[in-house]
Amino acid sequence: MLKSRPAAEPRVLGAALAGALALAMLALGVVAWLGEWHLGADSAVYRAGALTLLKGEPLYTREALTTLPPWVLLPFTYTPAAAPLFLPLAIVPAGLTWGVAGALSLVCLSVVISVVARACGAPITRWWVLPLATAGALALEPVWKTLFLGQINLILMALVVLDVLVLSARGSRWAGVLIGISAAIKLTPLIFVPHLLFTGRWKDALRALGTFAGLEAVMFAVIPGDAVRFWTESATDPSRVGSVHWIFNQSLNGLVNRASELAPWSLTMAIAIAAVLAVPAVWLVVRLHRRGDVVGALLVTAFYGLLLSPVSWSHHWVWTVPLLVLLVIRRSWVPAAGVAVLFASGVIMFVPNGGVTEFGWGLGWSLLGNVYVLTAAIAITALAVRELRRGSAQVAAVAAK
Repeated sequence: MLKSRPAAEPRVLGAALAGALALAMLALGVVAWLGEWHLGADSAVYRAGALTLLKGEPLYTREALTTLPPWVLLPFTYTPAAAPLFLPLAIVPAGLTWGVAGALSLVCLSVVISVVARACGAPITRWWVLPLATAGALALEPVWKTLFLGQINLILMALVVLDVLVLSARGSRWAGVLIGISAAIKLTPLIFVPHLLFTGRWKDALRALGTFAGLEAVMFAVIPGDAVRFWTESATDPSRVGSVHWIFNQSLNGLVNRASELAPWSLTMAIAIAAVLAVPAVWLVVRLHRRGDVVGALLVTAFYGLLLSPVSWSHHWVWTVPLLVLLVIRRSWVPAAGVAVLFASGVIMFVPNGGVTEFGWGLGWSLLGNVYVLTAAIAITALAVRELRRGSAQVAAVAAK
């Protein structure tokens, strides 16, 4: 007990300092509330969804929800089960929602960094590492934009990371539940259900699906009209979340729609490309997991999911944070520097965009305007090729003996 205290105390201090960042975010939220700043449009939508549920009004309409503040005109694009999960925000004053969401997001950011570091075999023991890494992550475009918009990307990522790298790794009976909850809020985390299946954790996958299905089934009893409307209309209508060809949709679907100028076959083509890319991606996930690289396998799934999703806004790419943790721990300095520069530069923000501007890009702008997509697709393919060569070399070495 006495011997563990010197190592434990720096960790506590580091966690406290990281928590201080979250408190600073909350304090900024209070200032924004009192100053009536218009920040956190997405967090306002979450709160409005919960209030709309309480009022018994429809969630999925073409008109703005009556519970939204007047400066927000965004639709509720989340699943029916998301509305009750957002109910805690209903008791938060409208102007303070952004600060609360941001503070919780920073806590989740620190949790992800700590959990991933431990899963990589390098638990954080020095007091300054966690707060410095958390503060440094704020320079990444997906992270600061998530905070600015009041998005929940960091929170959902933390749920998945805790599920896969902690609960599932320990064989917990609760493994899969957090993935099911996150998928019940936003459908994209469903990609981690096949991840559990391909890595041999079928019970966890069933729990994830059961949690997701159970939460959504409850909503068919609570708000049957909205539930039917979501699953028959809204869930298959990517245009509800914005223009799919806009540069900030960094998915294969976004890339193809920009290149084809919104041709009707764009989504089909994007799915076909994703299906081809699934072969090396799945093989790589299985290969890495069997070798004990659970973090690497999880990240391949996460980035493939970003490519596969019909809409992956640039702020969804918060999985860059655990990727950087992995690369730094492994001292892969060149790739780490490249990833940090790419996502901290916010390069896509400087590419001409909006309206039909994307349709007039030449080759240069197209490469920059699709840089997140291209980088992830090339990286997955290159890693699969490297693993294939490594396996062939090992087989040849064994045969030579």
